[in-house]
Amino acid sequence: MIKEKIGNNAGLVWNALANGKSEIKVLKKAVKLSDKDLYAALGWLAREEKVFFEGDGNLVVGLV
Repeated sequence: MIKEKIGNNAGLVWNALANGKSEIKVLKKAVKLSDKDLYAALGWLAREEKVFFEGDGNLVVGLV
């Protein structure tokens, strides 16, 4: 159940990033997920080496 939820949320994040990289706060508004659900989805995608992270202050994420 939880794996399915995280996988579904990862799909939302993936689709949102299809248009290009985004700051985390902008991405969160676009996908309308809680911090916990957003970071779980990003972790899922990171584990699969599907996203990259950059930046110091404003974290930016994009598709690999």
